[in-house]
Amino acid sequence: MRTREIDATAVQTLLAAAVAAPSIHNTQPWRFGLDADTRTVEFRAVAGRRLPMTDPDLRARHISVGAAVFNLRVAAAHLGWRPVVRLLPAADDPDLLATVHLAGGGEDGPPSLRLLYEAVERRHSSRMPFTGRPVPEAIVTEMITAAHTQGARLEVPDIVRTSRLLRLTQAGEVRNASHPGRTAEAHRWLTAPGLDSGYGIPVTAVGALDASGRIPMRDFTGQLPVPHLPALHFERHTQVALLWTARDRHQDWLRAGQALQHVLLTATSYGLRTSMLHQAMEWMDLRAAVSGSQQRCPQLLIRFGYGPEGSRTPRAAAYAASPRPAVSGGRAAPPG
Repeated sequence: MRTREIDATAVQTLLAAAVAAPSIHNTQPWRFGLDADTRTVEFRAVAGRRLPMTDPDLRARHISVGAAVFNLRVAAAHLGWRPVVRLLPAADDPDLLATVHLAGGGEDGPPSLRLLYEAVERRHSSRMPFTGRPVPEAIVTEMITAAHTQGARLEVPDIVRTSRLLRLTQAGEVRNASHPGRTAEAHRWLTAPGLDSGYGIPVTAVGALDASGRIPMRDFTGQLPVPHLPALHFERHTQVALLWTARDRHQDWLRAGQALQHVLLTATSYGLRTSMLHQAMEWMDLRAAVSGSQQRCPQLLIRFGYGPEGSRTPRAAAYAASPRPAVSGGRAAPPG
């Protein structure tokens, strides 16, 4: 479908794509506003969906919002607009993290974005074992290029460095599991069966743990009296990619989020499965160890490969909040 009108269908398409982005613990820490007169979508942070223990500096929240920005850009291109992004556009409004202006761009939006639209709805984190089948070098190169076009870098390490990165991730997982505050915070974002709040991780979607202990999947449930999948044997040769930026400012985190989502959608378009290993990034010394002696700022470790499709996680209803009508002829809906 191609349209230039900001009607109800276009708004739903844009926001449905935006909320399909991954976010830490599925907190969905964003709120959207649409000024129909200027064709500008605002991305605002929601204070009530932060993780004080896991994400005290709000880096992961910025990455999550950046991923939502990229998804909306893809949907805008699909609808025929040329999305123009501004990061942190108002110094006196720190909750306004980004705006996307829907500019005219010819018959179709940017093809490099438009071609990723079908992958938006299909992308889900997979916390299950992969097959271990090597991903072709040409696909890996496209993933690396995707990160670069968004102002970040993606490094696919060799076996020795992969083992080191997984050990650091495991160290972060062990610390999280033994930290009462972080454990309680993770438990608060678990969703019990039959109670779909629109946020958080359903117990049925937490996935399995690696029986060998080599791949440190996050254990959301711990000792909670909830159903657990039996530990499974994960792939022997894990394929991971380290996403990093040259600097570590708020705008760099937003760029990292856009790069993350561009990488994930590129992988999804080729039938790959992905999951995020964030534990080492949640501890200052472990994150520094991930960086090593190189001048770079690690943001996320991505596990990728072939395997079963990930479980869907809930999404809250997407609303546009604006002092002006979000839809022509209508009233702005309440904030999401």
